[in-house]
Amino acid sequence: MAHQVETPTNTRRIVVISAVLGFLLTTIWSAQFVDTTIGGNVAGAMLGHDPKQPITGIAAGVFFAFASGLAGTFTGCNVAVFGAMAPMLGGEGGRWRRLMATLDPLKWLAAGMVAVSAAYGVVVSLVGTRMPQFNADRAPLGELTARNIQSMVVFGIIGVSLTYLGLAQLGLVRDPFARLPRARLVFLGALIGGFLIGRPWPLFRQLFRAAAESGNPLYGAFAFVLQSVGNILVMALLLLLLNVAGGRLRGWLAARALPITAGALILTGVFTIFYWDVRMLQFRGVIPWYPLAPWT
Repeated sequence: MAHQVETPTNTRRIVVISAVLGFLLTTIWSAQFVDTTIGGNVAGAMLGHDPKQPITGIAAGVFFAFASGLAGTFTGCNVAVFGAMAPMLGGEGGRWRRLMATLDPLKWLAAGMVAVSAAYGVVVSLVGTRMPQFNADRAPLGELTARNIQSMVVFGIIGVSLTYLGLAQLGLVRDPFARLPRARLVFLGALIGGFLIGRPWPLFRQLFRAAAESGNPLYGAFAFVLQSVGNILVMALLLLLLNVAGGRLRGWLAARALPITAGALILTGVFTIFYWDVRMLQFRGVIPWYPLAPWT
């Protein structure tokens, strides 16, 4: 499908609106509500018990990985999942052709995600007890823990990458994947897998500690892959449903694929940078103020 040509004025408008919306989202996002009220309750309903209970055994850990990953769909990390999957919007032809056209990019996205998730799971199972995320200690207000710094570095890289790819979609910077669309999807999948490396979400830390204490590389790899799969499952199913049976909405999105995908990448990139690198500093008392809604 040919890209819709954007005028310079429209391009600037897309960048500005997307960046402003990404920033504003950081000011109203309540981690307590999303992580605990939504994520914790979803995980608890799937598990049938308090998700904060210790993980006992590999089978329990595997189910916990998928349940917490699915619950993690609604956490701050996965605002970026939409940006990664938005490039698959649109498509032409009958329903079967559109289904196949959606499954193919999902396959390449999954390849990058699985590779990073599995590799990190192996590393955690071998050396995780000596990694920052294993330490649950909190630093005094005004200081950062090694775990905080790890999250800021990882999500900073992810945010910059998503923003750059959004700008590249609009032709404002060089696109390293201009002739390699499948490599772009693998890279986006790797970014989703990278969420696990920086994620401080309590339920993920619980899985992290269980994998680290197990010393079992196969368990670590499989559990981390399952959590990543859970993260994108809801978005993937919605995407498939939209492309196969979206009707007028699908047509509207297909006609605006370029601005929507570029805007989604910029919005989620800016959100990730400001939420994890700037708002984190305010949360830890390193900087005195950040514009926040009362309910956050």
